[in-house]
Amino acid sequence: MRIVERIFQNRREAGAVLARRLLSEYGDRSDIVVLAIPRGGVPVGFEIAQTLHAPLDVLVVRKLGVPGHEELAMGAIATGEVTVVNRELVQALSIPETELLRVEALEQLELNRRELAYRGSRPPLPVQGQIVIIVDDGLATGSTMRAAVMATRQREPAKVVVAVPVSSIEACDRLMVGADEVVCVQTPYDFSGVGQWYQDFEATSDTEVRDLMEHAMRAYP
Repeated sequence: MRIVERIFQNRREAGAVLARRLLSEYGDRSDIVVLAIPRGGVPVGFEIAQTLHAPLDVLVVRKLGVPGHEELAMGAIATGEVTVVNRELVQALSIPETELLRVEALEQLELNRRELAYRGSRPPLPVQGQIVIIVDDGLATGSTMRAAVMATRQREPAKVVVAVPVSSIEACDRLMVGADEVVCVQTPYDFSGVGQWYQDFEATSDTEVRDLMEHAMRAYP
């Protein structure tokens, strides 16, 4: 059932709402791992991990923005050398392959930096045979989440669940092909951007991500 036109106060509140949707099926299980996409997905994922009593880790994914219109994703990359490209968009906008590769190389540098900043020397949590819940603060095109799902599949989980507070209808429906389950709290028909559905959509800082991850790791070392 689609619930529309709810404005979340902030990402933490959105995470609490989403956690309640997941609690009955996934609460207090020993085979759950929550993977949050930095940076905005981490406050959401933190609330879910706390509610479900599950470990939390980051899954670093970087959007490949269209040059000059970086908010528009022409693809994404993720840990594990996963690349997703929207070839239809690239062709429609006549983006040269050299430009696509340039953007990808720049985003790879940032992906590597974030891996080091958020995890340090700690290895990723093992997910083989686990139910993995991949979380972000919302979906517009869904390309970033598609890369996250592909990267997670390489690690042989038992099940992949995508969970977000808000999404475009198209992105939510599209992810049903790659994920085993998609939980979108709301898919508004008048969706024009994720930030539209938050009162406070200030960028999440690296410091906030590290603080939340440290808190989560103390609960589930």
